[in-house]
Amino acid sequence: LTISQICINSSNVVLSSLFIALRGINNDGHDFINDAISSGANSVICESLPQDIDDRITYILVEDSSSALSVISSNFFQNPSSKIKLIGITGTNGKTSTTYYLASLFRKLNYKVGLISTIENQIDSLTYSSTHTTPNAIVLNELLSQMVKVGCDYCFMEVSSHSISQKRIMGLDFDVAVFTNISRDHLDYHITFDNYLNTKKKFFNNLSSQATSIINIDDAYGSLMLNNSKSKKVFYSIQQKSHYNATLLKSEINGLVINIDGSEICTPLAGDFNTYNLLATYAVAIELGQKKLQVLNLLSSILPVPGRFNTIKSQNGIFGIIDYAHTPDALNQVISSISNFCNLIKDLIIVVGCGGNRDQGKRADMAKIASENSKITIFTSDNPRLENPESIINDMLEGVEKDFQNKVKKIVDREAAIHFAVKSAGTGSIILVVGKGHENYQDINGQKIPFDDYKILKKFLKK
Repeated sequence: LTISQICINSSNVVLSSLFIALRGINNDGHDFINDAISSGANSVICESLPQDIDDRITYILVEDSSSALSVISSNFFQNPSSKIKLIGITGTNGKTSTTYYLASLFRKLNYKVGLISTIENQIDSLTYSSTHTTPNAIVLNELLSQMVKVGCDYCFMEVSSHSISQKRIMGLDFDVAVFTNISRDHLDYHITFDNYLNTKKKFFNNLSSQATSIINIDDAYGSLMLNNSKSKKVFYSIQQKSHYNATLLKSEINGLVINIDGSEICTPLAGDFNTYNLLATYAVAIELGQKKLQVLNLLSSILPVPGRFNTIKSQNGIFGIIDYAHTPDALNQVISSISNFCNLIKDLIIVVGCGGNRDQGKRADMAKIASENSKITIFTSDNPRLENPESIINDMLEGVEKDFQNKVKKIVDREAAIHFAVKSAGTGSIILVVGKGHENYQDINGQKIPFDDYKILKKFLKK
């Protein structure tokens, strides 16, 4: 058969399409097989055959449609991951920053690069919007194919736990895999932390013996990731001796001074956690054969990632920080970094919310961390999605100890919450707005309403 394109959504089918029926969380593609045929599909891959077989159609019965989709997508686009150096970064926190830093560094080293990330996808100098941290297998292989066509040498991509679980990355040929860290996240999907942990581990289990794993050995689960992995094993660390080491020498709101493998660098990147992100970036570059002194020199000029510890200063000495931190561990790390240059209880004002239709159990944890490490904490709406933001905030309030309740304010409207934070601030105050980072919308009742934390905070700080 001649196949014009692969589809997993029946509404995208055109003449001579191959339709692959996937069983999803909310929908089952098997229910749309007849729709796909009516729209022109000439072949169907499915896990169970429909009752009414159409003699004009070729049906292929498989055990797992998701696996089939990934392998077929890779083949359809002529296995692009084998024609480019593919580097995957996984972990709870630090994926986006490390991926961005790598893409930025290798551009400075005069390579053509591709980027697949939470914020955006890039094919050399072209930028495309991103809907998922790791796109579906068709989009993923099409992006890689375009990168190969324009001559990209490297692709740096985030690898989410969802993409591993749903086998979106199956069949890809990774040269390097990086593990940043792991803590509670996505338990609405994975149900238990062990499931989440084992999902991340599958990424490393499936690497070839030609691949290299670069692991944060300071993380309690770092070494576990490499059980059953055939890959070359490389470690980076701040707390113990490993292949690549770093020491944080100075942490200020304007940047860091870090010693990496015996050499000191100054960077405009703020936040202690960026020591790990930069060290991981350095380790990848050296493992890919780049020169140490050149890499260190260029690392010092890398700029912040949108929505990751972005700072704003008002004329009267109030600092604003926007960060994507939406897990308890990420919030702890951001607050710990701020404690280097701020008396938390005297000067820190936190604006925080939690996403709707997501891991409900972390809401109280986020609230507890914020309320115990600030002068004022304002609970507000994040991306409530299909939930009532009031009920989300009530779940958060469950985590606030009695002694801290008097400094917690509840303002559902996010813009009003940020405005209140600015009005409550004085010279020397730091306002931390967390949870949404780079996002320029709020997801409310199925609609994406324009909203940008950075622009809103900057507007009020100017006033």
